[in-house]
Amino acid sequence: MVELSQCKSRRVLLKFLALCFLVCLVNVQVAKAKIRKHKWEVKYEYKSHDCYQKLAMTVNGKTPGPTILAQQGDTIIVKVKNSLLLENTAIHWHGIPQIGTPWFDGIAGVTQCPILPGDTFTYRFVVNRPGTYLYHAHYGMQRESGLYGSIHVSVPDGISEPFAYDYDRSIILNDWYHKSTYEQATGLSSIPFQWVGEPQSLLIQGRGKFDCSSMDAGVCNASNQKCSPFVMTVVPGKTYRLRISSMTALSALSFQIESHKMTIVEADGHYVEPFVVQNLFIYSGETYSVLVKADQDPSRNYWAVSSVVSRLPNTTSALAIFNYNSIHPEKKPPTTPHNGPQWNDVALRLAQSHAIKARHGYIYQPPKTSDRVMVLLNTQNTIDNYLHWSVNNVSYNLPRTPYLIALKENLSHTFHQSSPPDKYDIANYDIYAVRNNTNATSSDSIYRLEYNSIVDVILQNANTMNPNNSETHPWHLHGHDFWVLGYGIGKFDMNNDPKKYNLVNPIMKNTVPLHPYGWTALRFKADNPGVWAFHCHIESHFYMGMGVVFEEGIDKVGKLPSSIMGCGETKATYSP
Repeated sequence: MVELSQCKSRRVLLKFLALCFLVCLVNVQVAKAKIRKHKWEVKYEYKSHDCYQKLAMTVNGKTPGPTILAQQGDTIIVKVKNSLLLENTAIHWHGIPQIGTPWFDGIAGVTQCPILPGDTFTYRFVVNRPGTYLYHAHYGMQRESGLYGSIHVSVPDGISEPFAYDYDRSIILNDWYHKSTYEQATGLSSIPFQWVGEPQSLLIQGRGKFDCSSMDAGVCNASNQKCSPFVMTVVPGKTYRLRISSMTALSALSFQIESHKMTIVEADGHYVEPFVVQNLFIYSGETYSVLVKADQDPSRNYWAVSSVVSRLPNTTSALAIFNYNSIHPEKKPPTTPHNGPQWNDVALRLAQSHAIKARHGYIYQPPKTSDRVMVLLNTQNTIDNYLHWSVNNVSYNLPRTPYLIALKENLSHTFHQSSPPDKYDIANYDIYAVRNNTNATSSDSIYRLEYNSIVDVILQNANTMNPNNSETHPWHLHGHDFWVLGYGIGKFDMNNDPKKYNLVNPIMKNTVPLHPYGWTALRFKADNPGVWAFHCHIESHFYMGMGVVFEEGIDKVGKLPSSIMGCGETKATYSP
């Protein structure tokens, strides 16, 4: 009996010590988490990113804006003053799931009312996972005016990442238009339809080069130092982690560094089973980390090149200089820049998509089955002679009262209550033909998802309203990461293609490409209470209706802050 009593005492003591250890560990982690405050002013300023002077949207005078640096578990507070004078705005924290703070996702019409000119709005959220993320305007087509930047979240102290490097650098790739977003939006909303066209320039970290030879020097000055190539200086023998992000309005890109190989190690905040590429294909809204070793001849500089793919290029490639530190940073490389792979080589781009797998030891395996399957057909159509982009022949438009507020405050009359279609006529729809889509409609209805359910989304591409044309669409999901189960070319086969899903080591992402005439299969868990947009990340496509909205667990959302109100039927409840 004495021995039994002693054993029980030891077990109790061990449990107590284990509990103390866990409490101490939690307290240490909480103590290490920091609050990182930022004060931003958003306004227009004249910039010459590509030598052509135009109004650009800036954060504290910069575009790209300041990089947010944080550690996993930190709280980010950003106080934004809207000094645009004549425009509303809102800022989305791209890739941050906003767990517990769905009202700070930053998309006007979905999670908040826009920030009015002269007003100040404070975002507050926790960065819950290390990785590379973005922020950008999410009001109208403002993102392409220059309001964007990087978010770098590092691992907590004492924790190592599964790859080694000496230096950490950031590169944002972008395309650049000379027309204002007002001019572009007007053309997209007109009869006859006026397409935005191909961008005038490509930018690497906010710098590009436009041909000024036929323009007045006061408007376009090729000797302006502010549009000289971006220079990345490296030390021979050192390894660099390049966090490469795409904030393009339209273009899919190929990025390469002359004579240097890149090892992909992270995508959208998740570790990738490393593999080596010569060209990194990157689509709007995606982020990658690649490792590059400065192991070439250090007696010269090298070109870094960003080029358009997936569209017939009508935009000159952007050039930057990969500069070995013993060489003058402005000394041009002795070689002719190479523009990379053919723009229409779909197989090469598809091969990279297939190659991205979750890293061994960091695999989050998806559920084996799903509770709901949605097939979303991406098409163009006309409604009352206006051109639209649509999903299952429904073109999306946002309501005046944001969904999150309407659902939480029981204002159901502010948007359509019927559910959009889950599927299209799979058996009879020819994805390779130009269809008139005469049954197209516009709507602001949303998909209601059962809380904690497993949802499959099949994105199906098709022909546009131009013969022999199918475009690449990068789709971005707010509030979640999803498993990428597979890609394919042609029409998705509901019986056979699911048998080919990767359920072993699929990568998780928040943005994924849908290739021409192809399909992409995703799976996610609807476990984040709120209202979340899912849309094409091409600015003009989303503006013309290419998106949907998911609602899940709205009864579990906490009390809404009054600062997100002030529009539609919430004007009387606004309190800045």
